[in-house]
Amino acid sequence: MKIDSLSNYQSLILYICFTCSCNFSFSQLTSNSNLKLTERIYSIWDSEPAPNRGGDFNITKARGYPYDEDWELHSYPIGNGYMGANIFGRTDVERIQLTEKTLANEGLYGIGGLTSFAEIDLEFNHNNPTHYKRSINLNEAIAYVNYKQDGVSYTRTHFLSYPDNVLVIKLSASKNGQISFVLKPEIPYLRKPTEKNTRTGYMTVNENIITMAGCIEHFSVNYEGQIKVIPTGGTLSTSQNGEQSEIKVTHADSVILLVSAGTNYRLTQAVFLEDNHSKKLDTNVNTHEKVSRIIQKASKKGYEKLKQTHIDDYQSLFSRVKLQFSTDIPNKPTKKVLTDYQEEVSNSYLEELMFHYGRYLLISTSRPGTLPCGLQGVWSQYEVTPFTGGFWHNINVQMNYWGAFNTNLAETFTPYIEFFKAYYPKAKQLATVYLKVHHPEVLAKNSLENGWTIGTGTTPYKIVGPGGHSGPGTGALTTKMFWDYYDFTRDTTFLKETGFPAILGMSQFLSKTLVSVNDSLLLVNPSASPEQKHNGDNYITAGTTFDQELVWENHNDLLKAYQVLDIKDKFKQTVEDQLTKLDPIIIGKSGQIKEFREEEYYGEIGQKHHRHISHLCALYPGTLINETTPEWIQAARHTLDLRGNITTGWAMAHRMNARARTKEGEKAHNVYSKFIKERTLPNLWTTHPPFQIDGNFGTMAGVAEMLIQSHEDYIQILPALPKAWNTGAYSGLVARGNFEFSVVWKEGKAKAIEILSRSGGICKLKYAHIAKSTLTNSTGSPIVLKSEQADLLAFNTVKGTQYYLKL
Repeated sequence: MKIDSLSNYQSLILYICFTCSCNFSFSQLTSNSNLKLTERIYSIWDSEPAPNRGGDFNITKARGYPYDEDWELHSYPIGNGYMGANIFGRTDVERIQLTEKTLANEGLYGIGGLTSFAEIDLEFNHNNPTHYKRSINLNEAIAYVNYKQDGVSYTRTHFLSYPDNVLVIKLSASKNGQISFVLKPEIPYLRKPTEKNTRTGYMTVNENIITMAGCIEHFSVNYEGQIKVIPTGGTLSTSQNGEQSEIKVTHADSVILLVSAGTNYRLTQAVFLEDNHSKKLDTNVNTHEKVSRIIQKASKKGYEKLKQTHIDDYQSLFSRVKLQFSTDIPNKPTKKVLTDYQEEVSNSYLEELMFHYGRYLLISTSRPGTLPCGLQGVWSQYEVTPFTGGFWHNINVQMNYWGAFNTNLAETFTPYIEFFKAYYPKAKQLATVYLKVHHPEVLAKNSLENGWTIGTGTTPYKIVGPGGHSGPGTGALTTKMFWDYYDFTRDTTFLKETGFPAILGMSQFLSKTLVSVNDSLLLVNPSASPEQKHNGDNYITAGTTFDQELVWENHNDLLKAYQVLDIKDKFKQTVEDQLTKLDPIIIGKSGQIKEFREEEYYGEIGQKHHRHISHLCALYPGTLINETTPEWIQAARHTLDLRGNITTGWAMAHRMNARARTKEGEKAHNVYSKFIKERTLPNLWTTHPPFQIDGNFGTMAGVAEMLIQSHEDYIQILPALPKAWNTGAYSGLVARGNFEFSVVWKEGKAKAIEILSRSGGICKLKYAHIAKSTLTNSTGSPIVLKSEQADLLAFNTVKGTQYYLKL
């Protein structure tokens, strides 16, 4: 968007005025309010196809294999929560790699691991393309490939529909009769029966459908995929050459390909309760019928309806939030925009694009009815995926959802709620087992009173208890998500039925891991700060800050839940008593927040520049360290300085959010900039390394955290605004209390604030001199405000009503 006659600031105001999905009015701020602007279209694109050298079994990354650099750096991802596809955009032989989130082999550690589902090759043999472009339109979640060959313009359109659970590909040309290709799918990683991760498989072709089916023996996973080819005009022929099924289309006007995939996996309690890995799944589940129904339904619906249904569904989520820092979109391939940024060419557009890309990826990987978002989202070309591609609970899975709530995508957390309900009975068993080993003296006869627990390594097939390199606080880092889901949505039904039992059970368990010291102190024992080593071994001690602070966080959230639901029981008093004896935050002799109680000076125990900043979880995502504890805030700042930013991708993202909470906008922006320069790939995926999606989501959350915070007793506007975002606007970001905000600012100062109260209640705002602002409701009626502080105001709101503040 570029408007020569308007200032950048006016352009931003008009952008918000005419593209917000809500009925906001900023006409007071500009005399050009009748000028309508088109909505900004966000895309990642390239002027060249992705290279495709394939995977190399001689290269492992994070114990995963085979490594495929071209897939990781250059392919473009689309997804619908169930499946993910990576588009290479080639014109000779196109490669589309398909992942289905429930397909798993033994993987690393014997707990199961994501593995690639299929490879789909399309032989076009177009070797001299011109006017080439491949892209993903983030506003519609559609991937395109466009080019010319021999005077004909070709277009390939790809989307993965969540409502219809099908991959749809349309091949079209500017002239009739020009679509010719051979479809050659492949079942990857077929092995001899004696080899690890054994997979059997076969292909058949019947009329215009190729079927791929087989079994991965370790978990008795039956799988099937179908590809249906629907040409308009031309001819279609099939062939079966040994194990290879092929479909050849010649001189068609256009072609639709429909792809569906599934397994016999069902997310049930039995999956986690059954210890025999070969009996976790019901082998009698008919995967063929399920996949066939999906293909048949999609065929009857037709391409245009499939596409419109997909767009309507996706945009109902993506279009909720608008965010703009810049007025110009660079007219160059995204990888070149990234290269320029890495070479110190200032570009706030890329920082803006990364935020929107994060929301696109979250919608693509986590939808109700699917498994949660794992380490690699819903994409894996590996036979053995790094770290299993699972749900790692000592920070990674939580980071995946940090931005779900404040960026208005709370529904994407639903898969984790469903996942929790399935593993919950096993988690209760694990709590009893843990307490029998470490605290048998407090083991309750009624197992329900032992609560539940969870450790780090988790997959769709197995969960584990705490221990080794991460302490029991891991479970409380998990339940923090449950309280945040309630706090942002104010869904009391969820709190009563799911959130409260989860938080209560975690407190019950954690209360039994505490050991009394001198009657005035309670310490978690044994305790560990995630993955921190000393002299080469995991450092196990008592009362690490990580465990102490997260017991505090969970206990505190439980007390708030008691109050909301007006519940009274004997355990509440236990929680209140224990809270006063946790002593969770201690400042050391270096002015640091200690990671270990026995630590005096920073770094004398453990690694000084460790990737985890677990002892700062009380700052973010927790709330114990806040503006009411200025000594702790200052110590947190100093600790972040000492820890440094030379670290992995997701660890930079945590530091970014922590800097936002300390209200250090420039330092938060610096680590975000470093993250983009050093941990962002040409396709804008982010790397640990290797590729892990938590970095994308963690920084997305960080951008929102810099623009709005609500973890204290008020909502703060632009709390960590850096100079690079001196002028800008956003709409649709959400604060706790279920308030939706839009803000316009110029030269670092807010000029207008719009608030939609989605649940009613008191709205308390903090911003410089906000008490002097004028507040009106949606009808324009002024609301009289009274405030004892210049930077704070509070007012009662009515559910469904919009409020407008002019500063």
